[in-house]
Amino acid sequence: MAKLTRQVNAGGVLIGGGAPVSVQSMTNTDTADVEATLSQIRALAVSGADIVRVSVYNEACAKAVRALVDGSPVPLVADIHFDHKLALAAVENGIHKLRINPGNIGGEKNVRILADCVKAHGIPVRIGVNSGSVEKEILAKYGGPTPQGMVESALAHARMLENCGFYDMVLSMKASNVPDTVKAYQLASAQCDYPLHLGVTEAGLPEQGKIKSAIGIGALLLSGIGDTIRVSLTGDPCLEPPAGIEILQDCGLRTDCVQYVSCPTCGRTCIDVAGIMGRVQKELSGVNIPFKVAVMGCVVNGPGEAREADIGICGGGNGVGLLIKKGEAPRKVTGDLSQILVDEIKKTLGDRA
Repeated sequence: MAKLTRQVNAGGVLIGGGAPVSVQSMTNTDTADVEATLSQIRALAVSGADIVRVSVYNEACAKAVRALVDGSPVPLVADIHFDHKLALAAVENGIHKLRINPGNIGGEKNVRILADCVKAHGIPVRIGVNSGSVEKEILAKYGGPTPQGMVESALAHARMLENCGFYDMVLSMKASNVPDTVKAYQLASAQCDYPLHLGVTEAGLPEQGKIKSAIGIGALLLSGIGDTIRVSLTGDPCLEPPAGIEILQDCGLRTDCVQYVSCPTCGRTCIDVAGIMGRVQKELSGVNIPFKVAVMGCVVNGPGEAREADIGICGGGNGVGLLIKKGEAPRKVTGDLSQILVDEIKKTLGDRA
C-alpha cells in the first residue's frame, strides 16, 4: 500500500496525497530560445510527460518563462541554483513549480524572501539533493555521499523553508548508484511525509539508463514509495516519458495504456513474433486506453497467455496462427498474420468507441 503523503499542486497536476504518480522530464534546449524550447516541451507532452522542467540559469531564461508558460500544454518547473532573484523572476512570470535548494541561494534573508513569494503565488518547491551536491560538512560526517547524508541534506534544506512557514515541498534524493538511491528514499519516507520525486540521476544512455531507472524507481514504487518520477536518460529527452509510463504500467500503477505481451521465442517458434509485435506497437502508437495484446510463438504457452489478453495470436505451425479474442472461441487464421491481428485490434477498439 502506498504511503499517503502531503499533497501539492503544480499547475493543476497533483503530487502526493494519493494522486496518480505523475511522469516528468526536462528540456535540454537553450531555455532562452523560446521557439526551440516550446517545441521540445510540446514533444515531451506528446510522448507522455505530465510535467516538464526547464533550466533557468540567467536573466534571459527567466524572461522566457512567461512565453514558455503561455505556450506549454503541461505545467512547467524552473530549475534554479544559487540565485534567488532568478527564482523570484520565474515565479512572477508564471512558473508552476520551482526546483531549488534553499541552502545555496545566499542565506536566511533570501530564503525568507523566496518563501514569501512562493506562498503568495501558491507555487510548490522541490528540494533536489543529488549525491554530487551534498554539503562538505555532511560529506565529512558520513565519509562520502551516503543515503543518510543525502536525506540529512534534503531535510535541512526543508527546515529552512519550514522556518518561514512554508510546507508545499517535494523532496528528492538521487544518486547514480541504484542501491544508494533506493536506501535514501526509504529513509526519507520513514522520516517525513513530504511527497517524493523518484529518479536515478545520471543513469546514462537509454539502454542502460532505462534498466537502472526501472530497478530503482520500480523497487520503490512497489514498496509504496514515490509520488512523481523522472527517468533520466542521456540524449533525447522524449525517450524519458515513455520509459516512465512503462515503469508505472509494469508496477500496476497505470492502466490507461496498451500492454504488450510477447514470448522470448525458442526453437518451437513458428511465427514472426518480433515482426508482428513491432507492427502492432507501431499501429497502436498514441492509443491510451486499457488494452492488452499478446503475440506468442507456439501452442505451448501461447493459448493460455493469449486468453489473458484482450486479443492475441499464437503460432500454430505450417503458416497457421491461432487468433484468440477475450470472450470468443479461438479460430485458425492464415495469411499475413500481422495484418490480420492489426485489423482485429482496430475492429475491437472501434466497437468499444
